[in-house]
Amino acid sequence: MSDKPLVIVESPTKIRTIQKYLGKEYNVAATVGHIKDLPPKELGIDIDHDFKPLYRNIPGKQKVINALRSAAGDAQDIYLAPDPDREGEAIAWHAAEVLKKKERRFHRVLFHELTHSAIEKAMAHPEPLNRNKYEAQQTRRILDRLVGYQVSPLLWKKVKGSLSAGRVQSVAVRIICERERAIQRFEPEEYWSITTRLEGGTPPPFDAKLVKKDGKKLTIGDEAAASAIVEELRGAPFQVAAVVKKTVRKNPQPPFITSKLQQEAIRKLRFSAKKTMLIAQQLYEGVDLGPGEPVGLITYMRTDSTRIAAEAAHEALDWVRQTHGDDYALDKPRFFQNRKKVQDAHEAIRPTAVFNTPEKVAAYLSKDQLALYQLIWRRFVASQMQPALIDQNTVSIQAGPYTLTVTGSTLKFPGFMRVYQTVDEEAESSRKEQPLPLLAEGDRLKLHDIMPKQHFTQPPPRFSEASLVKELEENGIGRPSTYAAILSTIRDKGYVELIKGYFHPSELGFIVNDLLVANFPEIFDVEFTANMEDLLDRVETAEMDALNILNRFYGPFQQRLTAAETDMLSVKGVGIATELTCPQCQKNKLHVKIGKNGHFLACSGYPDCTYSRDYVRDERGQIQPVEPSQEAVTDKTCPKCGKPMVLKRGKYGEFIACTGFPQCNHTESVNGNGNGKTIGVRCPEPGCQGEIVEKRSKRGKVFYGCNRYPDCTFATWDKPVAKQCPVCGAAYLVEKTSKREGTYLTCVNRECGYKENP
Repeated sequence: MSDKPLVIVESPTKIRTIQKYLGKEYNVAATVGHIKDLPPKELGIDIDHDFKPLYRNIPGKQKVINALRSAAGDAQDIYLAPDPDREGEAIAWHAAEVLKKKERRFHRVLFHELTHSAIEKAMAHPEPLNRNKYEAQQTRRILDRLVGYQVSPLLWKKVKGSLSAGRVQSVAVRIICERERAIQRFEPEEYWSITTRLEGGTPPPFDAKLVKKDGKKLTIGDEAAASAIVEELRGAPFQVAAVVKKTVRKNPQPPFITSKLQQEAIRKLRFSAKKTMLIAQQLYEGVDLGPGEPVGLITYMRTDSTRIAAEAAHEALDWVRQTHGDDYALDKPRFFQNRKKVQDAHEAIRPTAVFNTPEKVAAYLSKDQLALYQLIWRRFVASQMQPALIDQNTVSIQAGPYTLTVTGSTLKFPGFMRVYQTVDEEAESSRKEQPLPLLAEGDRLKLHDIMPKQHFTQPPPRFSEASLVKELEENGIGRPSTYAAILSTIRDKGYVELIKGYFHPSELGFIVNDLLVANFPEIFDVEFTANMEDLLDRVETAEMDALNILNRFYGPFQQRLTAAETDMLSVKGVGIATELTCPQCQKNKLHVKIGKNGHFLACSGYPDCTYSRDYVRDERGQIQPVEPSQEAVTDKTCPKCGKPMVLKRGKYGEFIACTGFPQCNHTESVNGNGNGKTIGVRCPEPGCQGEIVEKRSKRGKVFYGCNRYPDCTFATWDKPVAKQCPVCGAAYLVEKTSKREGTYLTCVNRECGYKENP
């Protein structure tokens, strides 16, 4: 057996990069994510014995564990190099547990970037395993399991099966629900603005806005007030009261932290948070820059620190001087102050080598990889450039008791803006400034026109992915590494929908949120959750004892849990009362209920009154029953019997059905042929001419099957993709998603093992 030292990483995609730099003196192997976890079908926490977690080898990971043991052989030194964060620390501890051997030594190495120098430096300065960081990860895992595995069964009992609650995800749903209710409660208020068209002694004319009366901010509430002011202005002389000229210095933003990268990629590149992190992981783990030259292009992408290495800043300054000249470069590097309580284990996200410019590496990157790398590279380089200088002219105009203002600005020196601007800076730069004539204090102005305009106040906006990440970050909910997972989970569970880029709570989301908030007001409170994140950070820095946190949490939580068993409203039974009276019996109230086909309205007098309807909510959140419509005849004929087909509504929405039922039971999706939505893949069964369509099981889980069922019984849980495997020639690939790797394509032939990014 080999006695060479073994380096263990988390992802198999890193192996080639690290092996290249370490050479043949080391073996390199991967855990492929976590190898141990809490058991999936039980709580897995020994509450009576200091909340001891009962870890088990993850089902299906025995092959990986055997491979690690084989790779370790007789090695005395094992270098544990999973990702340099809490999850990576847990993987390192679990790897050490399964490889423990008499006289074997374990070393923790942290690869903050996958470059030759960084890997050599990390290997030359190994550290002991970090128990505090492991305790912080383990405490979070225990808290999440205690909440999720004890509150979720309550939802199964009181609402319906397959639902879940999460210590952090449920708070995110609460934030979205509360914003929606604020929108529903919002009462728009009328207000008016008044703009004047003026001209000085020289052209061009310009517009000035009314802002004050008698030196105080002016609010115009209605048309009558606006008309009165217009009349006063028509008779007043207009004169320049003051001209203020100043040059404003605008500094660049710091290099990206995880949350800011997600926000900017969502807004600028239209990436989801999940996609952003997947591509960033690829850039960190290594990209081939020529045959056999894998290089990590960015530093570790899970960080909330804006710290940067001095040598990296100097390299950026060298590039700026060479490319744009001394006028654009700083005399010395610019460093950024971290916010309070920010963990400083990692640098900000930056390129590992500034001279690997986007243009230089473009040929080796996919379109999406290049777009994200360009964003990271430009933001970092811009952070080491001179401020932009903006000349601003603000003119104050007096007309009787009224004050009007007009501002004009011009870019005097672009500075860092020559390389990078945020979305907001781009919008500001693209806004056309009106040209102003030369004006001086005391100048008389000619009035051309007065333009009053009616406005109404707007409700608070719904959250986009970017603004929700910002809200979570500002409120201390979750951590940078968890935002993408939170956003995916709350959509996958059906609690929210992303409609035209904005989150809307579903009816199920409202119902579950209201039940959780009513019965666990502290646990699913924004401030409580943020304080818990702070406590976990203090566990990592050895300022707080993990057991103390768990004991303080669990006592009140257990009391709430016991009370909720009896006090939580059962939607399965009586449902949730509304203010609507049943139109059929005219005496009982309608209740919102949830059945196997989803939520609906029903008379609380059931079974004496059997009234039930689907319902929708209007803009004010008020329930509106939906009366059943007549079956709409379509222009289609049944391909089996030739009879007309009609549009119907069923458990999973609208579908088209043959009028020859029950003799003919042919149905089609409104999206395509044959009981489901087509996905553009031919059925792989030999001799079958059918197409694969998206379907749902009786429990609502999506699967994929042939549209010629029951003549063809092909079915799979994984989504087929119409792409032949380049390795073994299999007819199609399938789409899979994992926590660590995100979404990827893999060969349907498991023995092949081919993988690629979509």
